[in-house]
Amino acid sequence: MASSTVINDVSGEKERLFSSVAHYGSNDSGGEHSHGNPRLPTTTGSWVGADQEVEEALRRKLKYFFMSPCDKFHAKGRKPFKLGLQLLKIIIVTVQLVLFGLSNQMVVTFKEENTMTFKHLFLKDFDEASDDTFSVYTRRDVYDHIFYAIDQYLVLPETTVGRYAYVYGVGYNGSALSLCQQYYKRGSIDPANDTFNIDPRVVTDCIGVTPLAAPPIPLTSDYKNFTLKFHKLINVTIEFQLKAINIQTIINNEIPDCYTFFITIVLDNKAHSGKVKISLGNQASIKECKDPSVSGHAENYTRLTFDVAVAVVCVLSLLLCGRSILRGVILQHEYVMFFKDSLSRPVSWSDRMEFINGWYILLIVSDVLTITGSFIKIGIESKNLSSYDLCGILLGTSTLLVWVGVIRYLSFFQKYNILIVTLRAAFPNVIRFCCCVAVIYLGYCFCGWIVLGPYHVKFRSLSMVSECLFSLINGDDMFVTFAGLQESSTLVWVFSQVYLYTFISLFIYMVLSLFIALITGAYETIKHQVQEPVHITDLHAFIAECTDTPCSGKFRGLETSPCSFFCCCDRTTTYEDTLLGVASCG
Repeated sequence: MASSTVINDVSGEKERLFSSVAHYGSNDSGGEHSHGNPRLPTTTGSWVGADQEVEEALRRKLKYFFMSPCDKFHAKGRKPFKLGLQLLKIIIVTVQLVLFGLSNQMVVTFKEENTMTFKHLFLKDFDEASDDTFSVYTRRDVYDHIFYAIDQYLVLPETTVGRYAYVYGVGYNGSALSLCQQYYKRGSIDPANDTFNIDPRVVTDCIGVTPLAAPPIPLTSDYKNFTLKFHKLINVTIEFQLKAINIQTIINNEIPDCYTFFITIVLDNKAHSGKVKISLGNQASIKECKDPSVSGHAENYTRLTFDVAVAVVCVLSLLLCGRSILRGVILQHEYVMFFKDSLSRPVSWSDRMEFINGWYILLIVSDVLTITGSFIKIGIESKNLSSYDLCGILLGTSTLLVWVGVIRYLSFFQKYNILIVTLRAAFPNVIRFCCCVAVIYLGYCFCGWIVLGPYHVKFRSLSMVSECLFSLINGDDMFVTFAGLQESSTLVWVFSQVYLYTFISLFIYMVLSLFIALITGAYETIKHQVQEPVHITDLHAFIAECTDTPCSGKFRGLETSPCSFFCCCDRTTTYEDTLLGVASCG
């Protein structure tokens, strides 16, 4: 009883499909389909003026092109090896990303921990809680911090618990450490008389400091005679390099890396506000250690082999997807020429774009990123490159696109396809809506930056303003944002209240609600289209007249190119084609 009910339902859908096709052929709406135009399909299912054999062959070829992999398997009996290749790529790309993530995490951790170590070693009275506001206010303190940093550098091997080595010949005049001050060429300031005379050209004055090779020989103290020109001083910099080895990579069965840290301590006085800000920057370069020796560790090429295998699989996938796009373009050209020569009518651009599968383009972009990232990863593991950030961006983005591509296979099922269909229907309206909203949003950003920037830390730059406003749209940090303006002037405080209340009211109660309404409206439209007759395009109306089902065996004789064996996953079929296939194969 249940099977007969399903057959009746499918039969009803089949009748509805052909009635829709017949209705489309005789429909008078739209202007170009009116008055019995002989170039249109008639209600009898025949396209006037076309050679029947060529017409049927083209229909069958088009129907096969738009079939799902399951229907293609029924049509020609070919196993879905192309789908298997994509699933294999998902697995190996994800494994590659995880392996790289573990190595990158150790690299980042080693660098961050060393940076914190250097701050505690070379910055006097350093406190982690005051990292962003570490400053001094007297000349004596400036000299004390400079001399403290250099003294700590000179006795580093005897004080630190880490293993560091000096790098000689990289500083001023071949020294190991450079102590430099930058100041204006002429700077005469007299606040009492409100006068000044400044030559803004910058002069750099440096001295070099080199550790003595054999302590406890007395250390040189010439650097303590270094005199700062505070009346025109811009900044003081201390630059040096240290070497270290990251031995924790042995945990992941990797040869330890050799690091060179480029350390810069800056005492910033460019504001001349009486506050000298102190900061320490650390950049690291990674290279292969000389003559590495790890007991019980043999040369392992497993990672290299795996990365090469990932690149090969992605190259194969790239070729397959490229070939599939090429076949779609060729079939599109054949379809357009058939309509032009046999039916004397043009093909709309919407029908032309049906032959270009956006999922193929997404897979191609993912493959290119994975291949590039794999080669960079090979260079990193061979210690020829140290571009961890670039490699992470490439591999992370490619893995994201690969997993997004999984939605394509879920779209073969009607219940899971609702997300893609809804996004595709809502996308044009959403883009237009966002363009209008962006104008208002940018206006608030510029206004908040110029007015509230001097009084609120969250409005100091355009990027910070944008981040703050976006957080407010989502209901985050509202109290903190309002509280940060309590100490401003009365005029600015009143303006800030109007500014924040109008922005929150406009974007949360109106803009965000309209944005959600666009998505839900598209969803309701798609949901109703499943229950009501839908408009059928010329392309699908033309294909629908082919009554051959995947199980009929008539697709086994289709002529295909020699490379069709290597074509990757195919386009999905329409909802009506699926019903017809189930009705005949069931």
